[in-house]
Amino acid sequence: MTSVRTTGPGAATIAPPVEVTAFLEQPHGLLIHGDWRQAQDGGTLPSHNPADGAQLALIGAGRTADVDAAIASARRCLNDAAWRNLAPPARGRLLWKLAELIERDAEPLAWLDSLENGMPLRLARFSMQAAADNLRYNAGWAGKLDGKVPEMSAPDTHAYTLHEPAGVVGAIVPWNLPLTMAANKIGPAIAAGCTIVLKPAELTSLSALWLGGLIMEAGFPAGAVNIVTGTGAEAGHAIAQHSGIDKIAFTGSSHTGKAIVAASLPNLTRITLELGGKSPVFVFPDADLEAAGAGAANGIFLNSGQVCVAGSRLYAHERVFDEVVDRVAARARSLKLGCGQAEDTDLGPLVSAGQKERVEAYVAGGLDAGCSLAAMGETGPVLGHFVSPMILTGARPDMAVFREEIFGPVLSVLRFGDEDLDRLAEMANDSHYGLSANIWTRDISRAHRFSRRIRAGTIRINGAGMDPALPFGGFKQSGWGRENGLEGVLGYTELKSVAVRL
Repeated sequence: MTSVRTTGPGAATIAPPVEVTAFLEQPHGLLIHGDWRQAQDGGTLPSHNPADGAQLALIGAGRTADVDAAIASARRCLNDAAWRNLAPPARGRLLWKLAELIERDAEPLAWLDSLENGMPLRLARFSMQAAADNLRYNAGWAGKLDGKVPEMSAPDTHAYTLHEPAGVVGAIVPWNLPLTMAANKIGPAIAAGCTIVLKPAELTSLSALWLGGLIMEAGFPAGAVNIVTGTGAEAGHAIAQHSGIDKIAFTGSSHTGKAIVAASLPNLTRITLELGGKSPVFVFPDADLEAAGAGAANGIFLNSGQVCVAGSRLYAHERVFDEVVDRVAARARSLKLGCGQAEDTDLGPLVSAGQKERVEAYVAGGLDAGCSLAAMGETGPVLGHFVSPMILTGARPDMAVFREEIFGPVLSVLRFGDEDLDRLAEMANDSHYGLSANIWTRDISRAHRFSRRIRAGTIRINGAGMDPALPFGGFKQSGWGRENGLEGVLGYTELKSVAVRL
């Protein structure tokens, strides 16, 4: 039986549920046209537990030939009259059924994400519900993507517009919230009438493969959703450069996003990119400091900082700076590091050795450049890719630790005294990212005025959360286009105009 090892005081061996153990031990292929197939060249990739490095399973290493087969399958389904004529409410029912199956299998799915990504089980369980909720939300848009009947200038002319499916979608998703990211791509694509080839991250593919079984159980037609596991350099690149892909939907780093744009350029493929961030958090002196301290800590330490909207730049007013930093530091010191499957774990490991090395290099560079370590949490188990939560003071805007996305539990804190919103907006906007920002103040007028000045796709005031009804995406190098909301579904359509001379 597969086990999860922890080290140190209270060390334990935690056995997964039997259905998870059985799943890990079975061979894992690619889902193409409703069938599980091995990669054409028989290649495999190992999946590892970042808490101890143990191998969890072997997954298929899809390459160009496999991507070709998956895209051909998606095209065949797209052109099939059965899919083309499927009533929009029927597509909505498919998504709704899939949401129900995710809720039914939420526990094994959560275990798979926790085992591969390292996240605490309670976060993984929450993300399963988020995935189901997103599918249900997008199911509601099927059949509601109405066009318009404009008033024409030319006499005796009737005209209207249509939102038609973009076609075959290549969806490439990241490793930080694996199942949720997959569901967030499938939902709007199917609601709009597209078919899809999904490539999970090679580090975290197992929950997507379980999801493939649920897609078949839900009754999706063969080819509507295909799943090709493999590396980004091979399977991901093959999708990005393929002339048979009509739309690419990618979530991940800005570096990889640029590579996808370059690969897709010869085909001028439609692209939605949800990329990185270096999101600022502003705490004004009138804020609820208890809530602001807890919110700032959660915003950077959740999922060990491996979140695109992580609030990694904290600006606190000089009158409350010490109290805010003390509150965040107290939270950092209280967090328990351990394998994600232990119920008392607050922070799991980072997803890979490479990610740990990357985060530690940023911290070392910041300290060498003059930053000070204001607080540091516990070191965690000896085995695994663990990084302690850290708070740095003294960072300058020219430092890499301050400007670049670290994607780890590392917070830079700065103080401000000037409450001129134009000046503060310059500080917030001094970044090539523009994904998110957080404002903490009881002055609602100031909150709204400041929100207008910050160049970011999502502004959260006093701890407000995110929702599938709200469009999500970034300014500048944080991406192109929007996900979620009506705008997210329309991103999977093409707009057609029809004019008739009466």
